[in-house]
Amino acid sequence: MSKLNTFLRFLTEDIWRIEKSEVNKTRFSIYEVLKILYLCIKRYQTNRTSSRASALTYSSLIAAVPIAAILFAVARGFGLSGLVEDSLKSSIALPSDTVDILIKFANAYLQQTKNGLFIGVGLLALLWSVTLLTNNIELAFNYIWNVRRTRSLYRKVTDYFSMFLFLPILIVVSSGLSIFMSQVLGDMEQFQLLAPIGRFFLRLIPYALTWLMFTALYIFMPNTHVKFRPALISGILIGTAYQIFQFIYIGLQLYVSRYNAIYGSFAALPLFMIWLQLSWSIILFGVELTYAQQNIRNFAFDKDTRNISRRYQDFVTLLVMSLIVKRFENEEPPYEAEEISEQHRIPLRLVKKVLDLLLEIDLINELYVDTKNNKVAYQPAFDINRLTISLMLDRINRLGSENFKLDTENLYANHWEALEAFQRCGDDQLNNRLVKDLF
Repeated sequence: MSKLNTFLRFLTEDIWRIEKSEVNKTRFSIYEVLKILYLCIKRYQTNRTSSRASALTYSSLIAAVPIAAILFAVARGFGLSGLVEDSLKSSIALPSDTVDILIKFANAYLQQTKNGLFIGVGLLALLWSVTLLTNNIELAFNYIWNVRRTRSLYRKVTDYFSMFLFLPILIVVSSGLSIFMSQVLGDMEQFQLLAPIGRFFLRLIPYALTWLMFTALYIFMPNTHVKFRPALISGILIGTAYQIFQFIYIGLQLYVSRYNAIYGSFAALPLFMIWLQLSWSIILFGVELTYAQQNIRNFAFDKDTRNISRRYQDFVTLLVMSLIVKRFENEEPPYEAEEISEQHRIPLRLVKKVLDLLLEIDLINELYVDTKNNKVAYQPAFDINRLTISLMLDRINRLGSENFKLDTENLYANHWEALEAFQRCGDDQLNNRLVKDLF
């Protein structure tokens, strides 16, 4: 038991204090993998990601028929509706009855275009349901990535509908590759050495396309810059897990015959919802995994940062503010959070915490240096020739609400005066020094 407690303490506290220079490269890489897995599981729980998967399941249920209608409409324009229909049946791990019902509803939806219903209310309903789903997906991804700004309305329209127009093309390419590889494999059967390799690549096609799809989703859906490498690793791992889930889920369909006997044709709905819930849970875990890989160094000294003393936080706040002020005074490019962390060995999470505090007390401003990737730098928002240490600390002390009904003028006047006297008892000469003169 003591060994287990020691390992848990190492995993939750000590491992986050180890820097790259303190151990060899192999051991540090192993520690990085352990930290990523721990952070991913922990954030999945604290972010209530399973609840967000449930919300996306509801949105997907509403948008399933309109999305299928869009896919068939685009496919019909290219004369490929039959190919798309067959691909949906083979790629969705649901009973054929359920897929047939979905296709039937989508065709009925499209049939209304002949009667003019699509123009007006029908069109608005389709656009609303599809936009609602994609917007909820973006919100879920942005929440995991701690992104506060969503896409603009113009970008939502262009990005979302480009994605849905691209889906039929991906399905056609997938089917075309499978047919092409099957033909090539047939020609290679006479070659004993090449035939097994051809069969391997044929089986690999669905996995490769799934990896590509998840990698693209993890890169483009969050409204922030996502690096290719962590997205690719997550795409491969989660894409493989998703394919295994599909295989297991299809196998489990053999054991739900009694379930179908009880609910009849209505069984299609709960089975579809279970499939959606589990699928979204896997996908969102991949988002957590991508975030953890890209931001693992942000969580160095994580527990210490969350339990930092008031004195040390004031020290780091004063240090960061003086660095920003000095850059501004010397007319140098403004600091980014990553620069401050790397150059001065301050944990990035602590740097961002301090910068958020300085933004809240209106001593610095954000300056977007790369709008596309949401990269920001920071510069003073206050006259640096009047910014003293006492002014900064006073703003920190006064941050927050003081609108309570305690009688600080009469009943508790002595307590209030004692606190203010204690705060004034510091060295006035030191407190009145300018922040820019600390270096």
